[in-house]
Amino acid sequence: MGTAVNCHHFSAGRCLSCRHIQQPLATQLAAKQAYLQQLLAPFSPAQWLAPVQGAASAFRNKAKMVVLGSAHQPVLGIPGADGMPVNLCDCPLYPADMQQLLQQLTHFVQQAGVPPYRVDKAKGELKYILLTRAQVSGEFMLRFVLRSTTAIARIEKQLPQLLQQFPKIKIVTANLQPVHMARLEGEQEIWLAGAPRLREVFNDVPLYIRPKSFFQTNPQVAAALYQTASAWLAPIAPGSVWDLFCGVGGFGLHCATASTRLTGIEIEAEAIACARLSAKELGLTQVNFQALDSTDFAAGKAAEDVPDVIIVNPPRRGLGKALCQQLSAFAPDYLLYSSCNPKTLAEDLASIDGYRLQQVQLFDMFPHTDHFEVLALLRRTA
Repeated sequence: MGTAVNCHHFSAGRCLSCRHIQQPLATQLAAKQAYLQQLLAPFSPAQWLAPVQGAASAFRNKAKMVVLGSAHQPVLGIPGADGMPVNLCDCPLYPADMQQLLQQLTHFVQQAGVPPYRVDKAKGELKYILLTRAQVSGEFMLRFVLRSTTAIARIEKQLPQLLQQFPKIKIVTANLQPVHMARLEGEQEIWLAGAPRLREVFNDVPLYIRPKSFFQTNPQVAAALYQTASAWLAPIAPGSVWDLFCGVGGFGLHCATASTRLTGIEIEAEAIACARLSAKELGLTQVNFQALDSTDFAAGKAAEDVPDVIIVNPPRRGLGKALCQQLSAFAPDYLLYSSCNPKTLAEDLASIDGYRLQQVQLFDMFPHTDHFEVLALLRRTA
């Protein structure tokens, strides 16, 4: 873990996404920890725990590849600074089996004769290939992001051969994004083959991944994050928990016991369906997962409904002042905040009244970048 990663794409200046990849992980982690301590110094955390890191390479479970080039010579990767396609199928962040599958998918696109989408001409069909890997099984979810349904017949014709070559592919879908815009995915998802969802397991807790549902990109560190949340709340033994922005239920399901009344709120209906399935598999009966906006949900609750602990795991924009004020007014005994953006975490902490920052820990979910995850436990002071 201490050595730097040798990436020939970075060395050649073709891909600079991992701006710190030539530094040892320990050096990267020390810089992140120093930055976080400076950012949260005004809140005087009672305890800093040692940062958590994982592997330096082969750790990602997701690949988002732009499809470039032409139908007879496709390239999966990114557009280079010079406008030429950069093949990233051998990116060192991907496990070996994912690299192999990405190489095979390049041939698949060629054999199917699907023209890559050209942004400059607004022509072509295949925009992205999205690949997700379950660490527990090495199984894959494969998604083709297309401009229209025109190329689906060509894809379906070649699929049986691909699935025979790579039986670990368990789900294949086509996502339609007809609009010429930066947004990666469209609203419509068309099932082409396989199961309805991909099964993952962290710390003996089953979690399910469906298209368009958020899932952490670094399984090793994500498992440690969820396990830590469970360990922090275990001594508190909350009788009731809200899990806001719950996604597929990772935090709430890790922290709930058979007697815990768990409410999970997430705006994405597909993620809620996955969370309900996991809860059923775990035998948890006092669970209520709902597809709602977290701020709207909190706004509709009365003070007498407030649980012992509220878990929040917002997107990069943070909670926002409105929800911070609602949480302050609810005044549960504890708030457990998981953040992927320390700047908005600091802004939210400044907007939450009546709490002491008890524990903070950094989780290096995104090695070689400036990004990381933070877990913070807040305790009501009065």
